[in-house]
Amino acid sequence: SLPLYDSINIIPGFLDLTHVQNTGAAFGILNAADFPYKPAVMIGIAAIALVAIAAYGTQLGFHERLARFGLSLILGGAFGNLIDRAIAGHVVDFVDVYWGNSHFWAFNVADAAITAGAVLVLLDMIGLGRQHASHTV
Repeated sequence: SLPLYDSINIIPGFLDLTHVQNTGAAFGILNAADFPYKPAVMIGIAAIALVAIAAYGTQLGFHERLARFGLSLILGGAFGNLIDRAIAGHVVDFVDVYWGNSHFWAFNVADAAITAGAVLVLLDMIGLGRQHASHTV
């Protein structure tokens, strides 16, 4: 119910809730770009990414739990954003984090899940969280 571009201060000097509509990709990339069929292109790219991520997930072994959980977060967040894009033509971003005059891009819960999932996949890639056969009972 917050009007577009209005904010509510939650933690002074750090966090606001701000209504922003993102027609671009994650973190506002391509948000300012305007080109023919942009909504369809963004939906197509997101759909291809979902298929690629799901295909990658089928290649993971059971012992790669961190990566599997990370991919679950990525897929859930990406699918949520895809639904918003398909229905509304944009994603509503509302978490506005800043420190002084430095602002991070506004984001939503789905973006946070995608980011956390990517970190977990990267941690798995470097070997954190894996249980090796010699350590199992």
